[in-house]
Amino acid sequence: MKITIPQYNFVIKHENGQARIFDSIRKKFVAFTPEEWVRQHWLRYLVEERNYPRSLIAVELSLKLNSLSKRCDIAVYGRNGKPQLIIECKSASIKLTQKVFDQIARYNLALKVKYLVVSNGEKSYCCIIDTENGSYQFIEELPSASEFI
Repeated sequence: MKITIPQYNFVIKHENGQARIFDSIRKKFVAFTPEEWVRQHWLRYLVEERNYPRSLIAVELSLKLNSLSKRCDIAVYGRNGKPQLIIECKSASIKLTQKVFDQIARYNLALKVKYLVVSNGEKSYCCIIDTENGSYQFIEELPSASEFI
């Protein structure tokens, strides 16, 4: 995927010996982990570079898979109120293996979105899902915000 996510400046504070980063979507400070660093860069990229409306973005969206509760890192909704894109973020030290793709594919069993993205901040893959034929195709570019509006 031809995405170069710029480096952004973030508000970071230290509290009780733990670093916390401000999440502008959730409007609160959250634990500053390597995965969160990737997630925060994606959120800023979606809003600032791709012009996705903040109001259509959910972070750590809860979902049920069978009887298990899971959380999707980032979901982008369409104006129809249904998720259209999900992004699974991993820390830069995690390789994007089949296991990562399987994880986001399981999330999509519940959400049934059109676009899936997996990223470790260094590499990102995006695919479009063809539910009618039960197939997918990797694409070079993230869909534009206008596809969801």
